Amino acid sequence: MTVAPLRIGTRGSELALWQARHVAARLAARGAPVELVIVKTAGDRITDVPLSQVPGKAFFTKELEDALLARQIDLAVHSLKDVATALPDGLALGAVLEREDPRDALVARGAASLEALPAGARVGTSSLRRRALLARVRPDLELAELRGNVPTRLERLAEGGYDALLLAAAGLVRLGLAGEITERLPLERFLPAVAQGAMAIELRAADAATRAAIAPLDHAPTRAATAAERALLARLEGGCSVPVGAYAQLVGDELELAASVVALDGRRAAEARRRGPAGDPEGLGRALAEELLARGAREILDEIRGGATA
Repeated sequence: MTVAPLRIGTRGSELALWQARHVAARLAARGAPVELVIVKTAGDRITDVPLSQVPGKAFFTKELEDALLARQIDLAVHSLKDVATALPDGLALGAVLEREDPRDALVARGAASLEALPAGARVGTSSLRRRALLARVRPDLELAELRGNVPTRLERLAEGGYDALLLAAAGLVRLGLAGEITERLPLERFLPAVAQGAMAIELRAADAATRAAIAPLDHAPTRAATAAERALLARLEGGCSVPVGAYAQLVGDELELAASVVALDGRRAAEARRRGPAGDPEGLGRALAEELLARGAREILDEIRGGATA
């Protein structure tokens, strides 16, 4: 009897395909037949407008989730930082894979570090969080919008349109481009985006067979850490339109979570850190979010959202 292959939905970018092929290879090694199905998302189509200015959410996941619900695919592979904190009814995260380097990376021409960039250097990034953090530590730099996949961004740097770029280290590593990294920015000053560096596999919640097939790919420490970060983000009602940084890691039998909300001009920030039981990552995330709100994050977020309350 022929077993139907697991249909893996993915975006068509180089990084998304790398991630989907990585999952496919691990499943195939366990004897599961697989095939890739490329799905184009809104984030792939809208390339001339900053995502922070595009109405709505789930720019890189909605069409994949629609395909799951329509049973056109059996699972979808995502960068977990792209996945909304509230999933559509009927869908679930079946596995969270072990995290790659969560840090932001500087890729620069003619400078050995962020500190070595000359005043007025043009730095490209599409992230409000990175822009806010840069404005905080290097207000003398010129920040410029940058969209496109990783190779395209590197090409624009090489062509001279920018003096440096800020990218996720994980994407560069996965694409074999770690040698392009000038500096990996320290977590103490540059908290990453929620779940940065982690990959997730989404599936239909009722699909027990697919859940069982992908269960061995789940990495419990990464799932716990990102669950805390995502719970914090959910309480802050954040997404790509708010500059929230967060990073959780296991410390013994506890989970330690650090987070920050930074004003877009870099002049104000709410920061906090706490530990909690590793068995309740969501509770830790919500508690730290409340602490951030009490420390001034509410006012920063209200200003960014034009007066909406957190």
